[in-house]
Amino acid sequence: MTLKTENLTAESSTAGKEGTPDTASCTIEATPNETGSFLLKIAGRVDITTSTALIREISSKIKPKKTTSITVDLSDIQYFDDFGALVLIEIKHLLIKNPNSTISLVNVPQKVEEILALIDYDGFDTYTQLDSRNGDTFIARVGDSAIEVLLDIRFFVSYMGSVIMAFLHVFTHPRSLRVGDVVTCMEKTGVNALPIVGLISFLLGAIMAFMSSMQLQQFGANIYVASLVSLAMVSELGPIMTAIIVSGRSGSAFAAEIATMKISEEVDALFTMGYSPTVFLTVPKIVATIIVVPLLTLFSDIFAVAGGLFVGVGILDLTPGAYINQTLKTLTLFEVSWGLSKSVAFAFIIAWIGCLKGFRARGGPASVGEAATSAVVGSIFFIILFDSLFAIMRSSW
Repeated sequence: MTLKTENLTAESSTAGKEGTPDTASCTIEATPNETGSFLLKIAGRVDITTSTALIREISSKIKPKKTTSITVDLSDIQYFDDFGALVLIEIKHLLIKNPNSTISLVNVPQKVEEILALIDYDGFDTYTQLDSRNGDTFIARVGDSAIEVLLDIRFFVSYMGSVIMAFLHVFTHPRSLRVGDVVTCMEKTGVNALPIVGLISFLLGAIMAFMSSMQLQQFGANIYVASLVSLAMVSELGPIMTAIIVSGRSGSAFAAEIATMKISEEVDALFTMGYSPTVFLTVPKIVATIIVVPLLTLFSDIFAVAGGLFVGVGILDLTPGAYINQTLKTLTLFEVSWGLSKSVAFAFIIAWIGCLKGFRARGGPASVGEAATSAVVGSIFFIILFDSLFAIMRSSW
């Protein structure tokens, strides 16, 4: 029984000698039998102009799960190229769902045989169907996640010990510290971050002054806007906002740099040459970050006070002298020291987690982006966590 004969016609992009477009046509005839086998007879041109329509027609005629074999007759092929080979490969793909099915080619012209041999047509027999369903059970997935967390904790503790040992080595052997790398890292982490830290701190101070003035004006207490802005920025918001900015800029850069070296095996090369990767890569970054982040925090405090001063003088009709005097009256050496001590802790967290995520990277280039993202997220989490601990410590005094 013959189902149907389709004539697939497509105009080529080149014109004939008399200006009329050439026509490329391909005819398929599908003949099934009761045992589930198909005889496909393809005639005409099988090229770029007809392959798409040919694949569509064959896919509509063949039911993969009900088909046991397909025989393709190529005796009437007029033209055949690599797109024709693609058609035959797609017929094989249709039979993937039925592993017991077969496909055979009959009456194959020599030119077609040469093209199929060139692309290794027989090698496509190794294609297998991918099971879209996940066979893992919920318990298995939970177990895998638990094992991954335990491995992360193990690496976390191991790397912490490695950093401590590296600092002890640098303390006993000061010449092992790469001062040039420390200075370069200080420039990238501190000097280059100053504009964005100053801008954000100025705007944050102005916003705090404006929002607090809306309430304090009702009681004629505009002067206390200076106290609120200075106290909040110096003891809390200044250190934490600076740390978050540095985490986004430098923490991610640390992770990406070391992750790139890790996947390109440069870290292994350092170890082979007798260098400690922790001393060589981690210690300069931690030292530089601990030095510059407190300085950035001081600049952040100054710019935040300047933003509050801008709002106080421009909107609240305060004089610059009165605003500055109230700020100095509110701030104490303890408040400034408290903010700077938190910034030192935040600096260590940023550099340490950035380097940790870089050394933890494994795989291909995608792991570099994953390490940078993970470094920023982890740094911000631990910054907020330690800030909460600092707040609890202060409230208990």
